[in-house]
Amino acid sequence: MTPPAPDLVTGLLLAVPLAGAAAAQLARTARGMLMSVVGGAVATCALAAAAVWLVWTGGPVQAAGGWFLLDPLATYHLAVMGLVLLMSSLFAVDYFDDEIRRGALGLPAVRLFAVLWSGSVAAMTLVLVSNSVGLMWVGLEATTLLTAFLICLHRDKGSLEATWKYILICSVGIALAFMGTILVAAAAPRGEFGGAGVLSWTRLVALGPALDPALVRLGFIFLLVGYGTKAGLAPMHTWLPDAHSQAPAPVSALFSGFMINTGLYCLMRYLAILAGTPASGAWARGLLVFLGLVSLVTAAAFILFQRSLKRLLAYSGVEHMGIIALGLGLGGLGTVGALWHVLNHSLAKTFAFCAAGRMGQLYGSHDMDRMKGTLRAAPVWGTGLWVSFLALLGVAPFALFMSEFTIFRGALQARAFWPAGIFLGAVAVVFVGASRHAIAMAFGSSPDRELDERAGVRARVLVWGAIAGLLGLGLWLPGPLARMLAEAARVLEGG
Repeated sequence: MTPPAPDLVTGLLLAVPLAGAAAAQLARTARGMLMSVVGGAVATCALAAAAVWLVWTGGPVQAAGGWFLLDPLATYHLAVMGLVLLMSSLFAVDYFDDEIRRGALGLPAVRLFAVLWSGSVAAMTLVLVSNSVGLMWVGLEATTLLTAFLICLHRDKGSLEATWKYILICSVGIALAFMGTILVAAAAPRGEFGGAGVLSWTRLVALGPALDPALVRLGFIFLLVGYGTKAGLAPMHTWLPDAHSQAPAPVSALFSGFMINTGLYCLMRYLAILAGTPASGAWARGLLVFLGLVSLVTAAAFILFQRSLKRLLAYSGVEHMGIIALGLGLGGLGTVGALWHVLNHSLAKTFAFCAAGRMGQLYGSHDMDRMKGTLRAAPVWGTGLWVSFLALLGVAPFALFMSEFTIFRGALQARAFWPAGIFLGAVAVVFVGASRHAIAMAFGSSPDRELDERAGVRARVLVWGAIAGLLGLGLWLPGPLARMLAEAARVLEGG
């Protein structure tokens, strides 16, 4: 079978979401707008699979004269994005159908959702396929501008406040990342760049030993704070709990399931650049270990006192971004575990926000003190919420237990005993704090009234498919996925 042309694949990856936005703008019914979102998600999944096949059979390829790059790291993240996008898009149809039926959402809001959703997918794709660190920065800035107004789809004081907080904090972060990008480019020897080579990632990786160490380190500090803000790493995470708790559930699922990954993805690209200079590479990884541990401890402290289900899941995102940052900082086996955790967390967190959103509609609140007896009151989505909680808490044999265990082994292998101890302590606190809420919600006294769950075929496929995926990846790591992880980790090591 002949692999597709790189120019065609990258062009379609960027064009299909834009075509979906145009289709949503032209559609006359809410169902037509939502179907354009689902159609775009299916097409993006197919194109992500084509990109994986292209790199699998022929290795890394460049497109559009070197402006775009498909390599194991990019295609792995494209596959994860496709999975998250498909799950959240399918859920959005049922979620917004209920909102429209109750009169909580009008046709203009649905159109705004569909257009901005598709545009956000195009921006995230641009981040992943860019071979220029400048173009990658543009893509991440575009995700902020396009996703901001998805938060306040329901116009109220809380959502508007969360939107402005998101815009202000993430814009400052992106500005700092811009400074870091310029400093890293300035670290290259004079006369190295021109034309399409300006800010070329592949060229910067090749020039690693020749980069000015002082400028590279200063640039990485700006990048770590800037892109770390978008990733939700503490202490730059303050926008995240408000945005996730106020946004509609499908938007929260996309935010926490993948969008915050794009911030860490940008940092991964710079880790590969710094890997060429061993002293700077080890120094940068040390900073990631530190921020990862800060994020873990911060999330553990705040999770103990949460009453809102969606805010708890938001702080869980801070925790898991910290776990991934820790793994990346450890290197070696930790890097493989971190990349595996990207997939496992994305699947579990998307599933959790979908379940939380549906249960919030049924109970009329996301207050965990009011959401009792979910397993009996709503068997399908109640089971989904319970299982997603177990997975996020790292209970065996779910997938997140295995990737967290791999990162722990990586810490021991690197003889990073203090980070390993803090990691175990923070995870234990999160487990105790969150499981208390999960047990009460699942097995507490059922509500007096019977809930109208309306779990159709689409909902059942999503719930049982996600459960099967989380269990399957915990019990068995397929050979092709193991190879993808190893090759993506090799990119981060400068290979």
